[in-house]
Amino acid sequence: MSTTTVETRTDFPPQVAIPEHPTAPYLRMERIPHVWCPGCGIGTVVKCFATALERTGIDLDKASVVSGIGCSGRAAGYLKLDGFHTTHGRAIPFATGLKLGRPELLVTVFSGDGDLAGIGGNHFIHAARRNMDLLVILINNFIYGMTGGQNAPTTPLTAKSSTMPFGNFEPPFNLPHLAASCGAPYVARWTCLHIRRLTWTIEEAIARKGFRLIEVIAPCPTLYARLNKLGTGLDGLRFYHDNAEIRHGADTSTLDIDFQESIVCGKFVDEEKPTFSELMDRHYGSVLGERYRPMGPEGGWQHA
Repeated sequence: MSTTTVETRTDFPPQVAIPEHPTAPYLRMERIPHVWCPGCGIGTVVKCFATALERTGIDLDKASVVSGIGCSGRAAGYLKLDGFHTTHGRAIPFATGLKLGRPELLVTVFSGDGDLAGIGGNHFIHAARRNMDLLVILINNFIYGMTGGQNAPTTPLTAKSSTMPFGNFEPPFNLPHLAASCGAPYVARWTCLHIRRLTWTIEEAIARKGFRLIEVIAPCPTLYARLNKLGTGLDGLRFYHDNAEIRHGADTSTLDIDFQESIVCGKFVDEEKPTFSELMDRHYGSVLGERYRPMGPEGGWQHA
C-alpha cells in the first residue's frame, strides 16, 4: 500500500493591514453589513452624515440621533452616537424633549417621508413653526418601503403603489415648501447621487441653529421602482444624473416633484431666526425677571 506525502506550504505572503475607513469611528461596524436592499440610497446618506461629522470634528458625546419607524429609521442603529429608535411618527417630539433637556447636544432626526411627513406630519409642521433647534434629514423614496409599498404622502401623481395599483391620484406634499411655509430657517434638497453637495450641506446645517430640513431623494428599487417598472437602483441614479436641476434660492412653491420629471435641488432657505428656546428665555425673562432661571448649557442635570 503506497503512501502520499503532503507538504505544508510555508511561503505565504505577509499579511497586509487593511487601513480603517475614515468614517468607521462614526459607525457601529459590528452591525455591518446593513439591512438595506441593494440599490437603496439610505446607506449613502448615512455615509454622508458620518463624513460631515468627521469634517466638523464634533465631540460625539455631544451628538445624538433620533429615528422613527421605517427603512430610514434603522439609521440610528448604525451610527456610533447615542441613538434612539422611537415609535412611528414620534421622532421629532422625542428629539424635541431631548434638545430641551440637553440643549448643548446636536440633535439630528434621521427618518423617512412616511414617518416624518405621514404619521408624524403634525409634529413636523409644529417643530418648524416653533423653530425647534433640530437638524432633520428626511429621506424621501416616495413610498412606505418597510411595510409593503403603500402610498405615501410624497408619492407623485400617477405613480403606482401597493395600495394604488392604478396610479396615485392624491396630491403629494412639496416638503421644502411645507417646511418653509411653517417658518423653517434652513431648507435644502439633494438626491443621494449628489454625495459631495449633500455632505457639504449637512456640514453647513450642523453649524446652524433652528429647524433645519434636508430632504434627500433616494431610490427604492425593491418596491417603488419595481411597482413602476423603473429598473434598478443604478437606473435611479442615472435618472437623477439626467434630470436633477440645481437651483439655489428657488421659490419653494415651485418644487413639486412630478412622476419621472425633473427634480429641483439646492439650498432654498438660509435665514437666521431665534429658536424656540431663545424665544422662551426672552419672553419669561421679560415677564418674570430674576424669578426666571433659563436652562443651563448642559440641561437640568449635573454631568461629571
